[in-house]
Amino acid sequence: IDLIEYPALKDVIVLQTVYEELRHLNLTIYNRLKKVIEDRQRRFYVFSNEHRRETYVERLKEESPNDRNDRAIREAVKWYTSHLQESPTNDHKVVLLSDDVANRKKAISEGLLAFPVEKYVESITETPELVNMLRKMSVSDDSENKFTYDEYLSPAQIANGLKDGTLYQGTLSISMHNYLEGSITPVIDGQENQIMIIGRPRMNRAIQGDVVAVQLLSKSEWLRTPSAVIVEEDEESAILQDLNEAEISLDQTSKDPESSGELQPTGRSLNRYCGFINKKTTDSSGQARSEHVTVIPMDRRIPKIRMVTRQARNLLGQRILVAIDSWPKHCMLPQGHFKRILGPAGDKTTETEVLLLEHDVPFQDFSKQVLSCLPFEGESWKVTNEYLSRTNFTHLNVSSIDPPGCEDIDDALHVRILPNGNYEVGVHIADVTHFVKPGTPLDEEAAIRGTTVYLVNKRVDMLPALLGNNLCSLRADVERLAFSCVWELNDDADVVKTQFTKSVIISKAALTYEEAQRRIDDLHMEDDLTKGLRILNQLAKKLREKRIERGALTLASPEVRFQLENGSQDPVDVAAEEMKELHETNALVEEFMLLANISVAEEIFRKFPESSLLRKHPPPTSSKLEKLSKTINEFGLTLRYDSSRTLAESLDKAVIPEEPYFNKLLRILTTRCMMQAAYFCSGSIPQKEFVHYGLATQIYTHFTSPIRRYSDIMVHRLLEACIDENLSYGSELTDIKKITQLCEVLNYRHRMAQQAARSSVELHTHLFFKNKKEKNEGFVTRTLKNGFIALIPRYGIESIVLATQKSGMTPPVVYNTRTNSLDSTSSSTKIKLFDKVLVQISVNEDLIGEGAGGMRQKLKIELVEPFISGFSVSVSEENNSIRKSDEEIGIQVKRMKMD
Repeated sequence: IDLIEYPALKDVIVLQTVYEELRHLNLTIYNRLKKVIEDRQRRFYVFSNEHRRETYVERLKEESPNDRNDRAIREAVKWYTSHLQESPTNDHKVVLLSDDVANRKKAISEGLLAFPVEKYVESITETPELVNMLRKMSVSDDSENKFTYDEYLSPAQIANGLKDGTLYQGTLSISMHNYLEGSITPVIDGQENQIMIIGRPRMNRAIQGDVVAVQLLSKSEWLRTPSAVIVEEDEESAILQDLNEAEISLDQTSKDPESSGELQPTGRSLNRYCGFINKKTTDSSGQARSEHVTVIPMDRRIPKIRMVTRQARNLLGQRILVAIDSWPKHCMLPQGHFKRILGPAGDKTTETEVLLLEHDVPFQDFSKQVLSCLPFEGESWKVTNEYLSRTNFTHLNVSSIDPPGCEDIDDALHVRILPNGNYEVGVHIADVTHFVKPGTPLDEEAAIRGTTVYLVNKRVDMLPALLGNNLCSLRADVERLAFSCVWELNDDADVVKTQFTKSVIISKAALTYEEAQRRIDDLHMEDDLTKGLRILNQLAKKLREKRIERGALTLASPEVRFQLENGSQDPVDVAAEEMKELHETNALVEEFMLLANISVAEEIFRKFPESSLLRKHPPPTSSKLEKLSKTINEFGLTLRYDSSRTLAESLDKAVIPEEPYFNKLLRILTTRCMMQAAYFCSGSIPQKEFVHYGLATQIYTHFTSPIRRYSDIMVHRLLEACIDENLSYGSELTDIKKITQLCEVLNYRHRMAQQAARSSVELHTHLFFKNKKEKNEGFVTRTLKNGFIALIPRYGIESIVLATQKSGMTPPVVYNTRTNSLDSTSSSTKIKLFDKVLVQISVNEDLIGEGAGGMRQKLKIELVEPFISGFSVSVSEENNSIRKSDEEIGIQVKRMKMD
């Protein structure tokens, strides 16, 4: 199927016999083939040979179904050969491609052209890389069968183990800094618990993202030692060392609340990975022949992959896509095959494609079928008389408030004073569902993409630009369709009445946060729009007070924004204009969007108690917050976390006057103790679990961003069904199983989008620091066995500071389990959580073979102060630029929207 998906392969006839058999054998591969056939540029055609008199064959007596199908294939090839001979040019040949030796021999004996797939591909000299796709290693090809992994349990054994509670299931998450450490977070007795899996033998060939079944070890084997950073690039040596260390004696271990276990995969999420060939594993003779090479994935959590290729020299220096085929139990590394070249290492376009592929982000151009669903008028589309049945809000002072340069404007607001003295406040959301109809190619593509993905240098849209940036976008001074949530609020911002309606609006102004803030602050401005903004701001403050009183959390996350050069789009600096605290208008918009989401959640749950698409945020596990609480106790501070309200109050009080960044750092670390918010179907869990902990609300959903989130599109459809009794709808709004599956996809896409955005920041950070060294203040956010993780507020970046140990020498630091600190072995200096340190930032120029460098080089953070012999580095002032602390430079700390 990889070969078939390769763009260079065209003019292919797929027989109905084969197509139908594939559908029954493997639905996933069938769907991939179907997608290729739908691409008209590839010229793949399905020939209905089973429905044509000249090619249909009856099954003979005592003939097996497989033999009958083989005969049907040969008859179809015969007919096509005869049919094309009638062509005036008569220059077309029909070739039967089959790896079935018996079928091929019979075809040749019947006068047909028949080849094994590999031989045919070898004849296509214009694309020699196609051969690599067919090169699969045999089990005996692996270097040395030095050890054996455990056999996997049978599906029946796994099912029984999960049922009787001896096994636990979850998705394997590998540590970013230690590929021999993983974990899953299953629900045990109604609570999520983390189970650690330490070492490659216990991971038993499972890969990042696999769904696995875990069996717990005895409690005497649970480890408490902190994670160590692994920089060993010789993975085979590291694994063998890990095997030896697995025989650790019991007196070297101690108990920990986090369990430990052994696992086996039960499902693989992805089998294609981006990487590069390690030059050390290639044949230095330069001869063109098949050779075994090792591919190093760009994602360090993925093991190296062994593959066979005849193009090793040509692939050096290239980013490539490879697929994992198998991982036999006696092979140290998984075995795979080449799929395609992505481009040269270091090329910005290539590196961006790599990170999108790494995070499984669909980024292909929208197909013709999708684009055919758009209004035929294109940009000339206008609201016409057929929409007069909607509520007309075009006379109101509606306006939008967004970041600078925003094109996909989802939301707008209005306010007016009612005769009784109360306020009418409207949140108007782009009516995307008017254009995106259920079951259309446009709808299906949006559901697959799930969300718009924002990278440093580009945006990958969920919807075509005609909709997202134009027809749906609530631009100023044009009629637009909206779905409106309108409240009557009293002076205390209490909701008196709520109305939902499809509407038509004209935004009177598309403001930035700063522009809206200037209007509010400038007392000389007394126009109706500005007066309305001031009323909205006062009401938003009251809504926020109520939310905080209920226990809503205000957490923080560091954020870095780059100033890009116009031509090259290279980062030239951190954008100084973004390094500032948020305006009141940010909170203004946030409060009304949160209120709209809560109001809509309550409405759709009334109508669809079993099939509403909602969003929950479970309470954090106490064990993580307990560790953080013990740490801040050393500063004379208390962190209470028996409820979100007590936690919020504790965070507000946790201030150290002489260290202004402490409270921000504490909120960042508290954020990391939180569970992830997630979409769910209301009928899939008890109502008591609907709670959104961070927002302190009993029910919540996403309604306000349908241009960039498919969840909101589904919620719009549910809400429309609530307000329109005559609306007909299908199982897409009532099928609990379907909606639950959709929620799983949306949660995955949301998670991948966040990770892709972080990787994009990391990629541009490396480019920004290329060829420069810089000193900066940082704070310790985690201690490890052989180093610590530091957050540099100036850039919002976090990285490992590694204490390397020279062979035969005493390590410069040792981990102290009692104080959770790194203690110097040559002085009384200690490094612990929250400590301020001075570090040197640069890009590591040490490459792992050819093709590992360019924009994906590693950021190198080295300790400067406090000075620890063998750990700290000496810095020459003339070779370093020095950045001051956050008191002297504006720090942007992004207030987390806990939705």
